[in-house]
Amino acid sequence: MGSLSIWHWLIIAVVFVMFFGAKRMPDAARSLGRSLRIFKSEVSQMQSEGKDADAPAPAPQPAQPQQQLPAAQQVTPSVAPQPQAEPKSL
Repeated sequence: MGSLSIWHWLIIAVVFVMFFGAKRMPDAARSLGRSLRIFKSEVSQMQSEGKDADAPAPAPQPAQPQQQLPAAQQVTPSVAPQPQAEPKSL
C-alpha cells in the first residue's frame, strides 16, 4: 500500500508536464542540476574547511627585511601615453 505503482508515477508526470509545460521542462532540469552542483561544492568546501580547522596551523616564517637599492640604481617604470584613435565619421 505504501509504494507507488507505475500508474501513480504516470499521473504525477502528466500533471507535472501540464503544470509547467513541455517547453520549460529542459530548463527546469538544467536549473535543478546547477543548483545541486553548487550545493555539492559548497558542502564539500565546508567539510574541507572543517578539516583544515582541526589540523594544526603551520608555524609562521620569520619576516626578512627587504633590501633597498641605492637611489641611483632604483628603476622606476615608465609608461608612455598611448595615442587615442579618433572615431571615424560616416
